[in-house]
Amino acid sequence: MTTLLIATRNAHKVEEIRAILTDRFRYLTLKDFSGAPAVKEDADTFQGNATLKAVKLAEWVAREQPGEFLSAGSNFFVLADDSGLEVDALNGAPGVHSARFAALDKQLEGNSSDADNNAKLLRLLKDVPPGKRSARFRCVIALTPVFQLSAAGSSPVCDANEFELQTQIFDGACEGSISTKPSGLGGFGYDPLFVPNGYQQSFAELGEVTKNQLSHRAKALAKLRQRLDSMSAV
Repeated sequence: MTTLLIATRNAHKVEEIRAILTDRFRYLTLKDFSGAPAVKEDADTFQGNATLKAVKLAEWVAREQPGEFLSAGSNFFVLADDSGLEVDALNGAPGVHSARFAALDKQLEGNSSDADNNAKLLRLLKDVPPGKRSARFRCVIALTPVFQLSAAGSSPVCDANEFELQTQIFDGACEGSISTKPSGLGGFGYDPLFVPNGYQQSFAELGEVTKNQLSHRAKALAKLRQRLDSMSAV
C-alpha cells in the first residue's frame, strides 16, 4: 500500500484530504513524527512553500526515520500543500499570507485566528461593491518520494536537490467572491466568507460533500490521485 505522510497537524485539512483521496492509501501526519523539523514557509509563491515543506520532510525521514518506510517494494511519499485566498480588489492578497493575514499588522510570528483574518478581510473590503469582490481559493500540492540516501555521510545539499528534482506539483483553483458578512458554521479559515461561483451559499454552508467536489484542494488532489493511480498501474 502507498503511504502518504501529510505535512500538517491541521486536523481539518487531513480530514479533507482523506475524504477526497479515500482510504486506499495509508495516511500519516506530523503528529506521528514528533521530531519532524519545522519549516519556515518564506517563499513568495504557493508552489515554493509546498515544495519547501515536502522536500525538507522527505529528506529528514530518509535520513532520520528510514525504518519500515524504505523497505523493498514500499511506496512512501510526503504530501505537502500550500493554499490561500486571492482577492482581486486587494491585488491578490492575502495570498501566501492567508493564514497569518491579521498577524502581519502587528508583525507577529505564527498564524492568526480565523476570526481575526476574516475581520481584517471584511474591513479592507468594506467599501468594495458586490460586483468587485471576486476572489479565488488556490492550492498547490507537492508530492515528494522518500527514497534511500545514496551513502552514509552524503552531502545534505545534494540529497535535498535530488528530492526536489523528483518532486511533482499539482494545482487547483476555485473561483468565487467574498460576501459582506460571514455565514455558516462549517469549514474553516475563510470558508464563511467565500461564495463559489454558481452558488448562493458560502463554503461554510455548503457542507463537506459539496465543498470536496468544488474546492481548490479537491481539484489539486484529483490530479494527484490520477498520477498515483497511473504509477500503481505500471
